[in-house]
Amino acid sequence: MALATELTELLGVRHPIVLAPMGGSAGGALAAAVSRAGGLGLLGGGYGDRAWLERELAIVAQGTDEPWGVGFLTWAIDADAVEMALESNPAAVMLSFGDPSPFADRIHRSDAALIVQVTDLDEARRAVDVGADVIVAQGTESGGHGARRGRSTLPFVPLVVDLAAPVPVPVLAAGGIADGRGVAAALALGAAGALIGTRFQATAEALIDPATAQALVEGRGQDTERNGVLDIARGASWPTHKYTARSLGHPYLDRWRGREAELAGDSQARQAYRDDVARAAIPPLPIWAGEAVDLITDLPSAADLVTTLAAQAEDALTWAGRRRPDNRPRAHG
Repeated sequence: MALATELTELLGVRHPIVLAPMGGSAGGALAAAVSRAGGLGLLGGGYGDRAWLERELAIVAQGTDEPWGVGFLTWAIDADAVEMALESNPAAVMLSFGDPSPFADRIHRSDAALIVQVTDLDEARRAVDVGADVIVAQGTESGGHGARRGRSTLPFVPLVVDLAAPVPVPVLAAGGIADGRGVAAALALGAAGALIGTRFQATAEALIDPATAQALVEGRGQDTERNGVLDIARGASWPTHKYTARSLGHPYLDRWRGREAELAGDSQARQAYRDDVARAAIPPLPIWAGEAVDLITDLPSAADLVTTLAAQAEDALTWAGRRRPDNRPRAHG
């Protein structure tokens, strides 16, 4: 039995499961595999690098006849990146972290659905105002980047669902979801599905090195931390006053935690970071991971993972339904 929701009906997918467009790791092969299995695969377009997009767009477009999409960092891209993606006829374009309005009209003029990720209610209202077809409510449990002062997934998602209901706009839950029970919980909160990142990063098709994959399998949620240190140390252009990122532990995080301003002004420390990467003393990239990383114990194919998540979600909802008060047997006597 498939879980039909507003999302599955809108985009023509079998399962209300969406691959988070993780920059660098959600490549064409991963997005295509998720879509072939009945979810919605979103290519991680990130900063809109033209060479990367050209290569990976071709891979996903040739890899599936099912709906797929592309995601971008809104603050980091220009209109040409969006135009390039739209030329490949995606079913959806997702915009995260920043004002979506400069790109919304162009996406609306295409056949692609506009998905907007939000981290607070002001952003959710703006997403409704620009005509988002789908809104992603991201909680702070998520791996990778998110709001410095965000909300946890459990209380945040219903607020966005209620805000978007009058339009209506379907909402996806994101943050701390790594198995079918999490997908079921998202649906119980009123969401039309779940956007999942860290769990899909630990799959055979993800563009990550073996050491990162192993770190995700061995990682624990209590070892993750949301910080801006690693973006500053590696010279990333993220606006760290607004966005931080959840990662597993890292030597530079231990060294500079709470001293972000000092690190930003220390060019020698940032050069030392690059030198340590060059001599393989530290990983080439931070290991972005959400709080649900404990639930990752293997590295399946993306297709198997989609099937497992969907089956687990159905089982969880069935289990919960059998235990509703109105389904309890009457007492005899």
